[in-house]
Formats: sequence, structure tokens, C-alpha cells
Amino acid sequence: MLNHAVIEAYLPHRKKRMIHCAIIGYGYWGPNLVRNFATAPNASVHTVVDLRPERLALASKVYPNIHVSSDIDAIWTNPEIDAVIIATPVFTHFELAKKALLAGKHVLLEKPMTDTVAHAEELIELANRQGKVLMVDHTFLYTSAVQKMKALIDAGELGSVKYFDSTRINLGLIQQDVNVLWDLAPHDISILDYLIPAKPSSVQASGISHIHNGIENIAYLTVKYDHDFIAHFHCSWSSPVKIRMMLLGGDKKMVVFNDTELTEKIKIYDTAHNVSTDEEKQRVLVDYRVGDVYIPKLEIKEALSGMAHDFIQAIMTGSKPIASYESGLNTIRILEAAQISIKEQGREVVL
Repeated sequence: MLNHAVIEAYLPHRKKRMIHCAIIGYGYWGPNLVRNFATAPNASVHTVVDLRPERLALASKVYPNIHVSSDIDAIWTNPEIDAVIIATPVFTHFELAKKALLAGKHVLLEKPMTDTVAHAEELIELANRQGKVLMVDHTFLYTSAVQKMKALIDAGELGSVKYFDSTRINLGLIQQDVNVLWDLAPHDISILDYLIPAKPSSVQASGISHIHNGIENIAYLTVKYDHDFIAHFHCSWSSPVKIRMMLLGGDKKMVVFNDTELTEKIKIYDTAHNVSTDEEKQRVLVDYRVGDVYIPKLEIKEALSGMAHDFIQAIMTGSKPIASYESGLNTIRILEAAQISIKEQGREVVL
């Protein structure tokens, strides 16, 4: 009689009931990832890896049943580990993800996906060749607010969407390896990519470094399209106030998303304008319509939990995750072009 292990060997299509994950990096975001993957259906956290003994001690104290280690290479050869979640600085993403994929592991990368488009494309090609899930933690795509905006656009409630305007500023932690756009803009660029199916045509950006190390702490980014739509981003680590606000304007209605609000994150304005021409007087006439403001009730849920569930489902069922590698690549394309534009005094960079 064949034993269970032999039967499993002859059933390569059969999906495992439990996906065992290793999480590399237990710094700022790592604890949130561990908490959500430890409670996600069909998932468990097998190992937490960090090079700092004090962080491993903290992980052990909070999760005594999870193995902790400073040995990253041991993950690649451990057959019990199915997936690797990488929450380390962006310059380490490519090498770690490449090793994980070559070892036959599914990979989830913290944002931004990689530090270059070339690295992202190489990882995507490798993931497809290995038949493994490659996903990016664009957490905001799983918020009720962004899901509501997506539903409004898809239902035609806003009409033809004309602009996207994002402000993400605060007195924040200045990074040493990436500028403020690479640090803050991936959130809102990934939202733009999710909401607007059209692909951008060019990018212009400007910024300044007040710390005189070549890393911009304030930056402005404009993303242009071939049709009458435009997107703008303002990011800063040097603001005395914290603002997380997004405006989405259609020719029927407009939306304000204020992420600092506890309950009323989304407001829908029944506001628009019509443009006509007075040929006799040779001038353009603008007719403004101002209606009611509607505040929809949003489901209260943790977006990171939805992201973790999406990753596990993609592994188990082959479904395409919302924050797919396409989302990661499209975000990196804009960021890389923005970096070129900033260094060349705001030159328009064609995508």
C-alpha cells in the first residue's frame, strides 16, 4: 500500500491546506505582518528572521511558538517553508526575492517592490518560470475607502474621471537610502494604478534636499496621460502637520478621501461643471453645479488582513491578487521616471 507521502508525490496539483510563511525583517512593519499572517486562514508563521538580537528577542516574547533566527540562508533550504515575506530596506529586495524564488518559495515584497524597473522585470520573469506567486504589499488597495472609490468608478457614479490629486505629508522619518517619493508615493501611485486602467504617457517631478545628501525630503510629481486625465502627488517629510488626503474628480461627482479621519474617510460631492462656448461673444462659459455631500458607511476592517488573505488565496487557488506584480511594476516605472526627472531639473520623461 502506498503511504501518504508517496500519494502526495503523485498529486502535484493538490494544494496544501496550510501555507507556512517566513517573514524577513521584524522592524517597523514586520510585527504587523507577523500578527496578520499568524491569524490568516490557511496560514501560519513558521520563522521570523532578523539580524538584530533585540528584535528577535521581542518577537520571541510576543510569539513564543514561532521560530526566530538570524540565519536568512536557512530559509531557502527549509522544505517546510512555502512562502517568504520580505520586509527589509528596498535595496535588499531584489537579491532576497531572487533567492527565495530560485528556492521554490512564493514571495511577498514590501513596497516599493524593487529599486529599479529592471530588477522588478527580472523577478517577474523568474516567478513565472518557477510557477510561484510574486506579490507586493500595497496595503491601501485593501482598504474599504479605496474599494469604495473603485466601485464608484466602475459603476459610472463619478462619470468620466478627470483628475487625481494626492497629498501625503508629515514631519516624518527621513530615510537614508531613498527619497520621499520612493518612501511615501508608492501608496498613492498604486491606488492610482488600481483605480485608473489607462496607462500614463509621461512623468515630471521636482524636489529638493534640505539635508544636503542628495535625498529629496520634499517632492512634487505630475503623471500625464494621452487623454484628458492628469494625476499629481505632493510628498514631504518636512510638514508640521500630517495630511493624508486624496481628491478624485469626475465630470458627474467628486470624491475626497481623508485617511486621517477616523470614521468619515470618504465624502462624495455631487458637484461638477459643464463647459460651453458662446460663439457670439467668443468666450467659454462654465456652468457650476453644487449639490449634496454624501458620506457612505464603510466596512471597518484591517486592510493588512485582507492583503494577507489575498496572498494566501493566490498561492492556494492560483487566483490573481489585487496587489499583483503588475501593480508593483507599474508603480516602480513611475518612481524610476520621477527620479530621472528630478535629477534633470524637472525634464518630462516619456514612459
